[in-house]
Amino acid sequence: MNYREFGKRVLDLILASLMFLILLPVFLILFFLLLIHFKGSPFFYQDRPGKNSKIFRIVKFKTMRDLTNSKGELLSDDQRLTRVGKIIRKSSLDEIPQLINVLKGDMSLVGPRPLLVEYLELYDADQARRHEERPGVTGWAQINGRNTISWQQKFEYDIWYVENLSLALDLKILFRTLWNVIRGKGISQQGHVTVGKFTGNQGERMGAERSTMEGVLEK
Repeated sequence: MNYREFGKRVLDLILASLMFLILLPVFLILFFLLLIHFKGSPFFYQDRPGKNSKIFRIVKFKTMRDLTNSKGELLSDDQRLTRVGKIIRKSSLDEIPQLINVLKGDMSLVGPRPLLVEYLELYDADQARRHEERPGVTGWAQINGRNTISWQQKFEYDIWYVENLSLALDLKILFRTLWNVIRGKGISQQGHVTVGKFTGNQGERMGAERSTMEGVLEK
């Protein structure tokens, strides 16, 4: 049986079903806790591009308030993230509802993380290859730095995964993800509550050049 075409989906269905049943008590506790905490829906929904860039709606537990400025624009992440949200995010419990996306077939347990729809037009041809597979709850980039690595590194990891996908690799990623979650490793970049926005390859190159220049000046 071809793992990429059939085995991966079978593994997703079996493991996601088992994980959801095991985590159901935690799911229900968080559901009611966040229902009260946010005085409404405990879930965060957002459109994301999936396999072949097909748009789907991702679901996560909510960790931020919908606070806006006088112009109606959302405030920064660190201003909107609540104390409860920080705990849930640090422990990666906000990701539990994505098991529903996996069961529906929108996502896989392992694959490139689904990013924002607005990034689609910013990718070059190589970076767009990350959409050749279903996006994952976790992935190769996540166990190699998660939000602490640059966008360029993240895309390189994603493309490497797409080219080297296998059962052994998926199992390795799942085990290392569990270990990273236990340690709370790679949750955010220095100076950011969450990862900064991708602004395109020109911005990425300029950022790399600034970092190199800063390193030269420090010497």
